[in-house]
Amino acid sequence: MTELTSQGQESPDSEVCWALLECIAASPHLRRAPRLREFLFYVGRRALKDGCDQVHEQEIGVEVFGRPQAYDTSVDNIVRANASELRKRIEAYFQSEGAHETLIMEIPRWSYVPVFHHRPVESRSADPPVIAAVPADPAHARPEAARALLRSVWMLSGWIVALLLAVGCVALWVQNRAMYRLLYPWKYEPAVAALWSGFFDSSPDTDVVMEDSSYLLVQNLGKQAFSFNDYLNRTYLDKLRVQKFSPGIHSAQNLIAGKTLARAAEVRLVQRILALDPLDRNLHLYNAREYTPALLTKDSVILLSNPTSNPWVDLFEDRLNFVEKSNPNTLSPVINRAPAAGEQRVYNSTDTVVYCVVAYLPKSDNSGKMLIVQGTSSEATEAGGNFLLSEDQLSGFQKKLHVTTFPYFEVLLRISHVTGTPITSAIEAYRTYPNLH
Repeated sequence: MTELTSQGQESPDSEVCWALLECIAASPHLRRAPRLREFLFYVGRRALKDGCDQVHEQEIGVEVFGRPQAYDTSVDNIVRANASELRKRIEAYFQSEGAHETLIMEIPRWSYVPVFHHRPVESRSADPPVIAAVPADPAHARPEAARALLRSVWMLSGWIVALLLAVGCVALWVQNRAMYRLLYPWKYEPAVAALWSGFFDSSPDTDVVMEDSSYLLVQNLGKQAFSFNDYLNRTYLDKLRVQKFSPGIHSAQNLIAGKTLARAAEVRLVQRILALDPLDRNLHLYNAREYTPALLTKDSVILLSNPTSNPWVDLFEDRLNFVEKSNPNTLSPVINRAPAAGEQRVYNSTDTVVYCVVAYLPKSDNSGKMLIVQGTSSEATEAGGNFLLSEDQLSGFQKKLHVTTFPYFEVLLRISHVTGTPITSAIEAYRTYPNLH
């Protein structure tokens, strides 16, 4: 939605408004807030591209925050709370790096439609006086020899300046190269770069989706598993309320369900993955409970943990050969759907040995790539991530495959561990899918 300024200027062009909106979304105020960015892009798209005069709270709750179609906005204030925070961050942008912008964007209170207007034009300073050149007195003209010497001095000075500039450029290039290597050391590790460049050197952004540890604990308490649809629509909460549990169990479930929790092993892994993109250009971090189907269809994705704590993994089970049969109460076995010679049909975890399935595959619509790292424990998931970030382990796998460019693959890792820490990992079995490229 655009409007005329009070000074009679033309209403800003929608493309110019959209470019400003993208600048705000890319600023440090919103760069690490993916849900607020999605909120901003949604209402901006509805106003600038769809021509809507108003966008309703319930529509935003459904499309941006994944709420059911008929959810009660008087009880669930997620849209209003996020709108308030978004307004603060937009205002902060125009008070800092956006202070030079001639166009202003705001989302007025009691509305979710962005409004654009020009900054007030400040008075311009008067033009500087023109000083006329005074002709030189011929009586004071320099002799020809003096003028020739002066030209030589100016020419020599020019060469010296050019040389200094060249030296400065070389020094700056060396400094920038050193800084680049410091920021992106993995790009100088051939095997790691061969895998991860596929995520950073292509157009889709990449979403890192962590497990929902709260969901795992809720299932453990109730000794009950739920479907992906139950999780996506939050109907599992309704099913919990009707179970015949003690008041203490119900109280604990309600308390845990409202928390965002993470296990230490997965946090360590996420920190290492985010370090691949130190300038925050391509990677976006989500908890499984805040991820949405719209993001999944748009971006490349890295899914961590197993379906019991990250139900998004369950969507891709039919594409995998090595499948973890998740159980919220026990260490899950890994099923080998098509065992090759020397391989087992079932791999069972023990107190000291766990397994992790690592799958590198294209998305089914070829709109990006995906990595699945699902371990039978959090230590196993961390070990799977370490395998993908280790030059030694990846180069060893590369030599085993006799390739320089990784095909799509699945790897089953066998991990020895003590509680909380993976010790060693080794490739138990693998599959490659070169025809998927």
